[in-house]
Formats: sequence, C-alpha cells, structure tokens
Amino acid sequence: MLFKVAVKSLLNRRVTVCLTMLSIAISVFVLLGVEHVRQEARESFGRTVSGVDLIVGARTSPLNLLLYSVFHIGNATNNISWQSYQTLSENKAVAWSVPISLGDSHRGYRVMGTSAAYFEHFRYGSQQVLDFRAGQPFEQVFDVVLGAEVARSLNYKMGQQLVLAHGLGKISFTKHDDKPFRVAGVLRPTGTPVDQTLHISLAGIEAIHVDWQNGVQQPGMKVSAQQALQHDLTPKNITAFMLGLKSKMATFKLQRQINDFRYEPLIAILPGVALAELWQMMGSMEKILLLVSGLVLLASLIGMATMLLASMRERNREIAVLRAVGASPTFVFLLIELEALLIALVGVALAVLALWLVILVAQQYLSEQYGLFISANLYSSDTVVLAAVILLAAFMMALLPAINAYRRSVQAGINSNS
Repeated sequence: MLFKVAVKSLLNRRVTVCLTMLSIAISVFVLLGVEHVRQEARESFGRTVSGVDLIVGARTSPLNLLLYSVFHIGNATNNISWQSYQTLSENKAVAWSVPISLGDSHRGYRVMGTSAAYFEHFRYGSQQVLDFRAGQPFEQVFDVVLGAEVARSLNYKMGQQLVLAHGLGKISFTKHDDKPFRVAGVLRPTGTPVDQTLHISLAGIEAIHVDWQNGVQQPGMKVSAQQALQHDLTPKNITAFMLGLKSKMATFKLQRQINDFRYEPLIAILPGVALAELWQMMGSMEKILLLVSGLVLLASLIGMATMLLASMRERNREIAVLRAVGASPTFVFLLIELEALLIALVGVALAVLALWLVILVAQQYLSEQYGLFISANLYSSDTVVLAAVILLAAFMMALLPAINAYRRSVQAGINSNS
C-alpha cells in the first residue's frame, strides 16, 4: 500500500517530479560517464601492447614516443637511421626487434610499415598474439594486411586493391595511385589501435616513395610499380622500433646505452612506465572532473529535497486525510522517503539508459579518431556501488522533508483528536 500511495502522489505532481528526475538523470549521466570513460580508457590503453620491453625512437618525450608508436596519436619529431636500428637490434641482449615506419594513410586510417616479425612477436592484452581472420602476413612488396576495423568499415575483401595516400589527412590530394596494394590478409579484432591500421612491408614504404624527395614527388621522375621493384628497397630510415630482450635484467642497462647512443639522439622507454606517467598527468584532471560531477549531483539532490519540502504546504490536506484513515506518522515519514528514492531510482535508470545509447552511437567514432574502445557494458561493481551511494544520498537528503511531514502528521493527528 505504501508503494501505491507513493506512486499516485508522485503522479499527482508529475510536472515538478519529472523535472526533478531529469535533473538527477543528467547529473548521474555526467558522473557515470566520467567514471566509465576513465576506467575504459585506462583498460583500453593498458591492453594495447604487452611483452614489449623497450620502445625506441628519436629523442622526444617518453609520452610522445608511446603515443605515436603504439597508439598512433600524434607525429614523430624525427626518424631513426636504418643503420642505427640494425646496430641496436643486433645487440646481444636483444631477442627480437620490430621496426615501425609511419607517415602515410588510407581514408583516415594510419598505414604502418613493418616487418614480418611484427605478426610473430607483437602482443596485446594478456600476451595474446595477432590472429588472422583471413589470408596471411604480407609476402609481396605491394601486399597489405588490414586491421579488423579497417576491413569492416571500408568493406574490403581479400585480393581487393587499394591506394595509399601521402600524409595523415582523412582527405588527401596526394595519393600513390600509381602503386596500388593488394589485400593479402585481415586480422581478427583486438580492441586496440591495430584494428585501425593498415600494415605493409618496409619495402612497400620505400617503393611508394622511390620517386619522392623530402616529402615531395619529383616532377618528371615518376616511377611505376614494376620499375620500383627494380630499385634497392632497403629502408634509409624508420620512425621507431620495439625490442624484446632475452632477460628482463638487461632492460635498464640497454635503456641507458640507447639513451647515450653516440651516432644519433635516441630515447628508449618502458611502455608500462610511460603509461604510468600518462595516468599521473591525467590524475588531477580526473579528480577535477569527478569533483565537478559530484557537485552537480549534489545540487540535483538538494533540488529534489527542496521540491519535496516546498510541497509540504500543499500536502497538509493529503496528510490529514491519511491520518484520518488510520495512517501513522511513521507511515507518512516512510512515504516521503520512498518518493525520494523512487525519484532518484528513475533518474539513475534514465541516466544509465542514456549513457548506454550514447556509447553505442559514439563507439565507432572514438575508436576511429582516438583509438579508444569504450565498452557499452555499464554493469560493474563500481557502477552498482555508485548507484547505491546515490540512493543513500537521496535518502539522506529527503530526511528534512520527511521529518517535516512526520511533525505535520503528528499535529494533524492531535487536531483530529481534539
């Protein structure tokens, strides 16, 4: 009976109640959204690469090197000479090395030049290997292996030809259309930037730039695909490279050697340490966002309490009728608290539904533009705890109007008895 009376009472004041629910829903949406995106971003970044002991690039900040080499965000400050790469990869402490060459794109997706060792040694998540949904690693100079998202969104099939573009713009007027590539393989989804990447050989990178100098195609020097194969396609430089070591004990020693490399300025980073630096930088911003979201929710709950308190004057007759039919002051107290909990509960439900829909719509955009994979699964222990805290806060905020109603109920009982 208490629940039925509470629902009818809320429906009787549907306009103000709906506005209060909307206010709570918006604030909970912001709070849950910030927390969920924060956790998902950390997990997305954390599972991108594993099993790599060192990442080496031209001298820059560790964070910048991590972002452009692994997450394909931003650009390198400089390249590394092929000779330096060979020298360091032949170090006795190195078990394997994977070169990376960036700078081209295809319809907004990054192109990465690498070697066959990439498909053998690169790991993501919990030491998971790259698996092929179709085809195999590139064997020919003009073979390309597509990430799962590239193949899905552009609807490419095995054996289909595509043209790469110079630079990283989504729309490019400088294309390597005289040297098309053939789809030789498609990787299975990984939930990492690998899905948004086209992989070609280092020889393929060199082949499409045979008739280029200083980033500009030379007029009158155009070389066809067949002619390019006759050139020496050994790379002159690369963007970065990953190293796997024979012993973890040698990591810091080799890192110092690379940082002090005499032939050119290089930097070697540990991916985990660089990620920790990223989260440390983002920590203050995360706390500020959570604080602002919490204050917005608090304001909404205060607004709910104010609405319930303001309605008490209008509900004197309702309380008197309830007392006349035998309702106790405790019943009236619980009625106000139940109304507050119902308002908060519906607000939370609306917020969760809205956030789920927004994530579903924005998932593809976030993965394509920022390499972030935000799951639409909002159920977690943290979400349940947060919802419980919100309901508890709503209960506490409703204490003042509930106590007020309790006192009015006692007064109404006294008046009716007299």
